[in-house]
Amino acid sequence: MGVTHHPEPWLAALGGPVRRKRMCEALGGQQMRAAVVRVAGGPFLIENVKLGSLKPTEVLVRVVATGVCHTDMVVRNQDFTTPLPMILGHEGSGIVEAVGTDVTTIKLGDHVVMTYMSCGLCDTCESGHPAHCEYMGPLNFGGARLDGSSGVTDREGGELHDHFFGQSAFAEYALASERNVVRVPKDVPLELMGPLGCGIQTGAGSVLNALNVHAGSSFVAFGAGAVGLSAIMAAKVAGATTIIAADLNEARLALALELGATHVINSASEDPVARVREITQKGADFTLECSGRGAVLRQAIDCLGIFGVCGIVGATKEGTEVAFNVNDVMIPGRRIMGIVQGDVVAKTFIPVLVDLYKQGRFPFDRLVRFYDFAEINQAVEDSERGVAIKPILRIAAASDA
Repeated sequence: MGVTHHPEPWLAALGGPVRRKRMCEALGGQQMRAAVVRVAGGPFLIENVKLGSLKPTEVLVRVVATGVCHTDMVVRNQDFTTPLPMILGHEGSGIVEAVGTDVTTIKLGDHVVMTYMSCGLCDTCESGHPAHCEYMGPLNFGGARLDGSSGVTDREGGELHDHFFGQSAFAEYALASERNVVRVPKDVPLELMGPLGCGIQTGAGSVLNALNVHAGSSFVAFGAGAVGLSAIMAAKVAGATTIIAADLNEARLALALELGATHVINSASEDPVARVREITQKGADFTLECSGRGAVLRQAIDCLGIFGVCGIVGATKEGTEVAFNVNDVMIPGRRIMGIVQGDVVAKTFIPVLVDLYKQGRFPFDRLVRFYDFAEINQAVEDSERGVAIKPILRIAAASDA
């Protein structure tokens, strides 16, 4: 299948009956714009960089839009140790422009969401839990492919780290893997879909998959950002009858009520543990800690009822420790669960979220604010200040890709 329209002449040359191998080799050395973080805590610098060649199992995605996630800021600030300079971004959506010689399930022109990367071969992946892949660290935070190679250089040929979450989607193009791209229908807005690959997936997957929140149960989201509000919507889908959002931001709490919460708690003016126990009468069946703050995690544990389960998804600085009362966990049979990406298989879970969105049952578009690519630093600032729940950077129009 040829690609009928490309704004760049070098990509136009790849259309028609050109063999895959020639397509992959032709990519090397071509330029694109990317947002590069060069120093810890520094700004995102939009630079012209050089794109490398595809590996046999990779796909070239022209990035239409990319969500901004808290994890991008965690890495920019080096709260997680990763190599710099690096191209971040891990909630990309776009259109496939080239495929490697070994790719069989993705074709040119497919609309895709890019998600986390996994090896597919370790015991954890093989058992159906690729989000907890044994190589999660190096594949998603190592700044390179697993073999140590990078897919981009700066315009002087200097080393740049990429393949962040197997994509580095703060760029006009991403060298992703067949494993971490998920095809989505062409009748949904592609620029909206990227956050399904991480933040939205994490909140919804934690509820529907990892915690298995069920009809008639009680659920509390600690933090009403993109992850927490996605969890609220998913808890409604699951049939939970008591759905509580705890946060400091009144506007977000009001939105939580519109999206499915039955109760809200402003943690600045109320004791969330006491209030949850008052609402539920016996403690919560399920809680999800989304803020990444140790003190909030303690609250999420303490408000559980007998056999209650607390899921942890909030990214914290490396080395963060939290104390809890051992007997208060042991005697009531409470459980504490670490969760990555909702413990979902993205290729099957993201299409479920798309279907729910199309049915009007998962309106995650209400969390979104769009920015031009050049406004990346403003988008990040607005996210950190709580002005924007889920910023999305428009990198290319879908009609131009």
